[in-house]
Amino acid sequence: MSTPNTDTGSVARSGAMDVSLAKEGQRAVQAPLGHALVRAAQDDERIVGLSADLAKYTDLHIFRDAMPDRFYQIGMAEQALIGAAAGLAQEGFVPFASTYSVFATRRAFDFLLLDVAEPGLNVNMVCALPGLTTGYGPSHQATEDIAILRTVPGLTIVDPCDAVDIAQAVPQLVAHDGPTYTRILRGKVPSVLDEYDYEFELGRAKLLRDGADVLIVSSGLMTENALEAAKLLERDRIDVAVLHSPTLKPFDSETVLAEVAKDRVVLTAENHAVIGGLFDTVAHELALRGMGRQVTPVSLPDAFLDAGALPTLFDRYGVSTARLVEQIRGLV
Repeated sequence: MSTPNTDTGSVARSGAMDVSLAKEGQRAVQAPLGHALVRAAQDDERIVGLSADLAKYTDLHIFRDAMPDRFYQIGMAEQALIGAAAGLAQEGFVPFASTYSVFATRRAFDFLLLDVAEPGLNVNMVCALPGLTTGYGPSHQATEDIAILRTVPGLTIVDPCDAVDIAQAVPQLVAHDGPTYTRILRGKVPSVLDEYDYEFELGRAKLLRDGADVLIVSSGLMTENALEAAKLLERDRIDVAVLHSPTLKPFDSETVLAEVAKDRVVLTAENHAVIGGLFDTVAHELALRGMGRQVTPVSLPDAFLDAGALPTLFDRYGVSTARLVEQIRGLV
């Protein structure tokens, strides 16, 4: 079923995707997904790993090297990757299948829908380069993956903030009964949430800091930007709350709407297009309950994004910490 455990192809030779998001001097963890998966697999022999020729670039090479007999190199064939993961799940294994988010969602959607989600199999898709985490343009920027996958019945969607989120999520993904899709941050991943007495709980949003003037409901790496913005705005005596929602489906509407209902400016912050992601999820829940609250989205535009350096692109598209601060100052 598998080919030899090596990563080949032009991307691997060039190292083009060998990027990390941690800033210089920032506390970070190398390959948190790979190490967390090894720890979980030491206690659970059902866990196996699969890659579509991208183990090195999704951090699954850590698992591959530690447990080569439980790793399957499928090659550059995302549909076959998902089909193989489905077959392993049917035989009682707990597969973690890795590729880039764009390939899992755009190229292999029908296989994910019918082979995995429709029978409700315990297949965990752990996918790198979500949203604007690569400067390689629309071919690799998964800015619409959540919008696509929110339509899939029974699929759990996780958008972790940092290395803490990823490490704590893995054992809960193993224990979860059903398919999951996680937007993985790879390489040297910042460690942010350990400063906030935080524990990941699948399906739950967590208030990281409270504030009387502004509420930011955030997911993914935008939670780090929201926390940085909140600290900067203290200088202006603007009190900002940050509510982190790492699980986008099922959505913790009870916690989120309780915070949104309070009298303060409300924004959503997400590393995803404005259509179909966190903003739409919050707006949907508000509309269902007849809650007339204005919510301002901080998100990527409904457009094909440029290629370029990530700091430049984050500023250009309004999702950097500085642009988030600017946006909040204009609202209060």
